[in-house]
Amino acid sequence: MTSTEDLRGRVAEQLRRSRERSTALTEAVDEDDLVRQHSKLMSPLVWDLAHIGNQEELWLVRDVGGREPVRSDIDHLYDAFQHARADRPALPLLSPSETRGYVREVRDKVFDVLDRVPFEGSPLTDHGFAFGMIVQHEQQHDETMLATHQLRLGAPVLTAPDPGPATPPARPEVLVPGGEFTMGTSTEPWALDNERPAFRTHVDAFFVDTVPVSNGDYLAFIDAGGYDDARWWSEAGWAHRNKAKLVAPRFWERDGDRWVRTRFGVVEPVPFDEPVVHVCFHEADAYARWAGKRLPTEPEWEKAARFDPATGRSRRYPWGDEDPGAEHANLGQRHLRPAPVGSYPAGESPLGVRQLIGDVWEWVDSGFHAYPGFAAFPYKEYSEVFFGGDYKMLRGGSFGTDASAVRGTFRNWDHPIRRQIFAGFRCARDPRPGEDG
Repeated sequence: MTSTEDLRGRVAEQLRRSRERSTALTEAVDEDDLVRQHSKLMSPLVWDLAHIGNQEELWLVRDVGGREPVRSDIDHLYDAFQHARADRPALPLLSPSETRGYVREVRDKVFDVLDRVPFEGSPLTDHGFAFGMIVQHEQQHDETMLATHQLRLGAPVLTAPDPGPATPPARPEVLVPGGEFTMGTSTEPWALDNERPAFRTHVDAFFVDTVPVSNGDYLAFIDAGGYDDARWWSEAGWAHRNKAKLVAPRFWERDGDRWVRTRFGVVEPVPFDEPVVHVCFHEADAYARWAGKRLPTEPEWEKAARFDPATGRSRRYPWGDEDPGAEHANLGQRHLRPAPVGSYPAGESPLGVRQLIGDVWEWVDSGFHAYPGFAAFPYKEYSEVFFGGDYKMLRGGSFGTDASAVRGTFRNWDHPIRRQIFAGFRCARDPRPGEDG
C-alpha cells in the first residue's frame, strides 16, 4: 500500500477506537444518567457526546470535506465557549437517541470524506492533521466523561482489570544534568499548536523523584498535620484550603482508624502503593514544601521525560520514539486506576525516571504561556485565549488518557484548585553543594 493509504487506514482505526470508547462510556448508564449533571464542574454525558459529533461535523464534514451541514441549528448548543458547564443542562439539548443518531450520521460522512481527501497541499490536511485533531478531541472528552463517571453516585457500571504489582527503582531520585535541551516539537504531525515550535532552552541541574508521590507518602503528610499548618502552603493555597475545607485528596474519607476512597462507585481502602490522585495544585505544592522539595517546572519535567544524555537529543517519549505499548505506560482506560509506583520499567527515561506518561497527570509549577514563535492553528480558542490566566500546567497523561492524546511534548492545563481530574505529582529539588558534579 502507499503511504497515503497507510495513513488513511491509521486514521480510520483511530476514529473507530475513539468512538468505541465514547459509546462504551455513554452506554454504561441509563438515559436518566446521560442527561443528569453529576457535578457543576462537568457537562451531562449526553452533551459531551453531541459536542464530539458537532466538532467532527464542523471540522471534517464542513471544513475539510466542504459538505453541507448536518445540523447547523445546534451549533450554538454545543459551542463550549457560549455556555458554561453549569448552564448546559438547561439548554434544549438533543435527547440521547437523537444524539446517537446525529453522531452516527456525522461519522458516516466523515468516512466518506476520509476516502477522498488528499493528505497534502493544506496545513489542515497535511499528514491527516485535522483528523488527528478530532481523534484527540474525542479522546480528551472521553477522559472528561470518565471523570464524570467518577463523580456520579450509584452502583459501579465500569469494569477493568487491575494493573499488576511493581518493583520500585533502586534510586528514589536522580540528577537531571544542567544545560540546554530541545523543548516542544516542530515535527510531530498531530502535535497541537501550544506544543510548537521546537526551541532550545536551558535548565539548571536538579533532582527529580523517579516515581510519582504515592498515597502512602501523602498519608504521612496528612498524619503530620500538613493540612493544618500554614507553613507549607502558599498564600493562595492556604486561602483555598480554608475556603474549601480541604483535609485529604478528593474521594477520601475516614473510616475508623483508616482511610477509604470511592473509585467509580467502589468503596475501598486507600492503596498505599499507588500514586496519589485527585489532588489540586495547591495540595501538591504544600506536600512538596513539607517534604523539603518543590514541584518541577514545565521545562524541568520535559527534560526529565525526553532528554537523552547519551545522544543529547529529545525523544518523543521517555522510552524512545516508538508509540506507547502496554509495556510502556498505563493509558487508555485499560485499568480504572493508577498502577503501583515503580511500574513500567520498559517506559523508563534514559535517566531512570518512571511513569512519566500515564497513571496520573502531574502538576508542574509553571503557568500556561506560548513558546517562542507560537502561531495559533487552526483556531485561537484551542490555546491562545487561555494564555496568561491563573492556570497551572499538567504533564504526562493519566490512566484515562489515550495514547493518541498524549506524548512527551503534550501540554495540559487547569485551574490550580481543580481536583476532579486524574492529577497527582512528583517532586523535585535543587542540588545541595557538591551534588551537581
